Amino acid sequence: QFPGWSTRADGSIVIATGNDDALGVYTCTPYNSYGTAGASRPTRVLLKDPPTFTVRPKEEYFQEVGRELVIPCAAHGDPPPTVTWGKVGSVGQSGAQVDGNSSLIFHPLLKEQHGLWECTATNAVASVSTATTVHVLGTSPHAVTNVSVLPLLLAANISWEPGFDGGYFQRFSVWYTPLVKHPPRAHHDWVSLAVPPGAQHLLVENLQPDTSYQFSVLAQNKLGSGPFSQIVTSVPRGFPVTTVPPEPPAVTVRILLSPPRALSANETTRGVLLCWQPPAQLSVPLSGYALELRQDRGGWEVLERSIPGTESQVLVPGLIKDAFYEFRLVAFAGSYISDPSNTVNVSTAG
Repeated sequence: QFPGWSTRADGSIVIATGNDDALGVYTCTPYNSYGTAGASRPTRVLLKDPPTFTVRPKEEYFQEVGRELVIPCAAHGDPPPTVTWGKVGSVGQSGAQVDGNSSLIFHPLLKEQHGLWECTATNAVASVSTATTVHVLGTSPHAVTNVSVLPLLLAANISWEPGFDGGYFQRFSVWYTPLVKHPPRAHHDWVSLAVPPGAQHLLVENLQPDTSYQFSVLAQNKLGSGPFSQIVTSVPRGFPVTTVPPEPPAVTVRILLSPPRALSANETTRGVLLCWQPPAQLSVPLSGYALELRQDRGGWEVLERSIPGTESQVLVPGLIKDAFYEFRLVAFAGSYISDPSNTVNVSTAG
């Protein structure tokens, strides 16, 4: 008996670590005080290897819609494993193909193929998986998710998580309508409110008390509109019975908040890395930064408004080829926003 081997009360043998010592032919002989009826039929122990990836896909891929994209994945094991691909949250390969080398092929790449893909290697011993994210550029936005409605006094606060923007800056609008007893109204009969650039929530005011409302969120970019989000129903609160005391008068405080300094851009294999230094003058705690960009001398748009105040760099991936970009940064502390930083230019021509 080797180290790590043991027997159980039912006669089973436990081999803690499978190695060459375990190889061979085994029999089991039961016995008691009267003797034994003989050994069992022999059984052979063989060692097999679980699948191991020899080629893993990258963590993420960026490609324009309509183009070809090939994602490699390969594995070995004993017995040789079967390699399959699937889109997480969907059934099958969503129109993609797998070639003889187990690579996933998109030809052409479709908007619906954006998302998380999983490569799985399986044999008789085990099944192992690895995942990659496919970003499909040059499309209209994807639907927002996790829409929630917080009922307030004659109002409602709508919040959501943005879907992928398709490679372009996206804006949002909140659509709502009172819930009536006749069939649901089409979206073009609803009231729509534009959301400030970069925001992921909106306060809808002047609603009727104790009336059910339906809410939906729509994303749009330069190529068009994405699908409406799921519809959420909520009932705003009416006036309370008790009297709310008036709020104390506001006190004016002078705030010093200078712009971020020394913004610079460096091109990397994963995108453009922007670096900066914090504001020189700061009389209140820094809440964070917002990154603005404009493309080909167009209007300034907010690309990211939730950069933590502790950060001093941010990576911007997925810029479109043959375009001219300008970036600038603003700092904010609470509701106070600084003037913009210096502007840096990035060209993706060539």
